[in-house]
Amino acid sequence: MKYKSQKIAYWFFATCMLLLSLQLVYGFILGFARMGFDGLHEWIPFNTARATHTNLLVVWLLTGFMGAAHYIIPDESGREIYSEKLAFVQLISLIVVGVISIIGFHFNFWEGRKFLEIPRPLDYLVVINVLLFLFNIGMTLWKGEKHSTTGLVLYFGLFAAALLYLPGMIQFNSQTLDSYFRWWVVHLWVEGVWELIMGGILSYLLIKLTGVDREVIEKWLYVIVGLTFLSGILGTGHHYYFIGVPAYWKVVGGIFSMLEPLAFLAMAMFAVAMYRKSGRNHPNIISLFWTIGSAIMSFVGAGFLGFAHTLPQVNLYTHGTLITAMHGHMAFWGAYAMIVLAIITYAMPLLTGRKLWNNSVGLYAFWASNVGMLGMTGAFAVAGIAQVYLERKFGLDFLTVQKEIEVHFLGLVLAAIVFTSGIIAFIINFIRFGIPSDEALGEEGMTGDAVLAGR
Repeated sequence: MKYKSQKIAYWFFATCMLLLSLQLVYGFILGFARMGFDGLHEWIPFNTARATHTNLLVVWLLTGFMGAAHYIIPDESGREIYSEKLAFVQLISLIVVGVISIIGFHFNFWEGRKFLEIPRPLDYLVVINVLLFLFNIGMTLWKGEKHSTTGLVLYFGLFAAALLYLPGMIQFNSQTLDSYFRWWVVHLWVEGVWELIMGGILSYLLIKLTGVDREVIEKWLYVIVGLTFLSGILGTGHHYYFIGVPAYWKVVGGIFSMLEPLAFLAMAMFAVAMYRKSGRNHPNIISLFWTIGSAIMSFVGAGFLGFAHTLPQVNLYTHGTLITAMHGHMAFWGAYAMIVLAIITYAMPLLTGRKLWNNSVGLYAFWASNVGMLGMTGAFAVAGIAQVYLERKFGLDFLTVQKEIEVHFLGLVLAAIVFTSGIIAFIINFIRFGIPSDEALGEEGMTGDAVLAGR
């Protein structure tokens, strides 16, 4: 049964699309600036554009996770969202905090802490907002008629993400201590609890799209959770190599960085195995593409490319270079952006009753965005390797090296154009679905399979 309160997810997804579009604009500003075309410098300096670009990424992904929760949790708990009004209050307040943060960046009202740039006063508003969200989703689970592993893992991941935001709010006079605890937020989010969120959404989609027995899929989910905690927590050590902490972190970081790709490899193997195991031909092939693609690309970006430069002997030369951007772009795209786009692609036909899956626009969106991201990753890789050798090995001046690698950003911008065309196609499809309505859902709800089968 579908629940009318699931339509709340649409407004979170729509906010995602808006924030993603804005992030791409700032991405192009950065790309052209790296090519030497920095005409907007007086109004949008490079550091401002970069902070805005990265923070928009974090906010639109979190908004997508929240939208996924508002769609999945009612289905997994067997009841409507605890409070629809609270959900809309929480979304509006999240948008307000985001707008204030972006405006603040452009007027130098921000923290200079990488990835945690929003001003400290806004941190408290973020905490209140997330507490509202967790309360609403938590009460839905608590009062639900059923409790699934998929729903609980998703909620625990969201809860842990909120808990791990708190260390980033502590103020230190020591740069080492500040960096030490800052990574509790940044690393343990993207290489820890966000993987639980991804695992929960991935599990839900595979249950719905493949028809494989829930117990089989959720047993795999336990394995992934175990690998995530085993490798992700101590893997934080690869950020501690050169910030002034004891030398044993090089050993801990090196060993557990080698284990971190296993969690993503397990996700990829899990997704492909479940797809091959199923004998079901689900009509929503596009959503299946995004789902399986997310598992595979997350291993490539977060797992393989992450491992490629996190060993101490390699990271000595690569930290703080474009090699990190190479890993970061593919990792965020594969592990988190694609899974958000997968749940949107799955949910929209069910929320609106409009069967717009498997069309040419949707297929183009998938292939163009992935090909474009591969091209961007390659451009970052070539520029990063050149930067490492010229700057770290041969000792050339930083600005001299930046001038030498400008040419590689031409390739990056061209790849970004292909990527952006795919995202535009995705947004066009999203708009074509329209806004969900109670009439579209049916007076007493409609099962997803019924919509997809055209009944």
